[in-house]
Amino acid sequence: MNIINKIEKEQIAKLAAGKKVPEFKSGDTVKVYVKIKDGDKFRTQIFEGVVIERSGSGANAAFTVRKDSYGVGVERKFPLYSPAIEKIEKVRIGRVRRARLFYLRERSGKRARIVEDLNATAAEKAAKAE
Repeated sequence: MNIINKIEKEQIAKLAAGKKVPEFKSGDTVKVYVKIKDGDKFRTQIFEGVVIERSGSGANAAFTVRKDSYGVGVERKFPLYSPAIEKIEKVRIGRVRRARLFYLRERSGKRARIVEDLNATAAEKAAKAE
């Protein structure tokens, strides 16, 4: 098993070269900058929403982001180390009590809001300032 773990770590280092993946969890609001092929050019499209799930580990890690677009819920699953992801930016830290937030699918408007964890936000800003 050590050989497999070693190979997987090498692959992760290769895939994440030059990219900084922030620490985020379910409930956090993130902006995912995705490279999209538009004709013969590539452009960057931002997908901003709440992380409702983190799954897998190592090179197989993935996360699901949900947003509300013109009254319709849109979910997108991203492999964490995908070459199509340009960068991931954490916008807000949410305070939730579970790892999978699938209950947000049935909710809309104010009921679908997640409370911001102000203590974690302040602690993160203090750590950046140091």
